[in-house]
Formats: sequence, structure tokens, C-alpha cells
Amino acid sequence: MSNWNDDEAAMQTIRELATHSADIKHIEADMDKMAKDIEEIKEALRSISVTLSEAQGGWKTLLIVGGIGASIATSVAWFIDMVKH
Repeated sequence: MSNWNDDEAAMQTIRELATHSADIKHIEADMDKMAKDIEEIKEALRSISVTLSEAQGGWKTLLIVGGIGASIATSVAWFIDMVKH
């Protein structure tokens, strides 16, 4: 009877190992997918960062042009006002 219990315990261990092996394979596949997703997220963040950097330069240029335009308009208005009086 002891031999039967040993065989049953060995079979139980084999089933558990097979189950654990399958679980590990699923976890590894999930980890590989997550690593790929993380790389895609990093690439998207790089793209966003580049876009924002370009936009910052555009905003600065727009502000400079707007400032120069406002200065010229103010100077012209001041000159016209001085000529009238």
C-alpha cells in the first residue's frame, strides 16, 4: 500500500509541475507582450516630446513676431499722433 501512495504522490507532483510549467509559459508570454507595449509607449512619448519641442520653438517665434509687430504698430500710431498735433 505504501507503494501505491508513493506512486500517487509522484503523479500529483508531475501534474503540479506540468501546471506550473504552463503557468510560467503564459507569464513569460505576458511579460514579452508587456515589454513590447512599454517600448511602443516609450516611442510614442519620444514622438510627443519632439512635437512639443518643435511647438515651443514655433510659439517663441510667434511671440517674437507678434511683439515686433506690436512695437511697429505702436510706433506708427505714436508718429501719426505726433504729426496731427
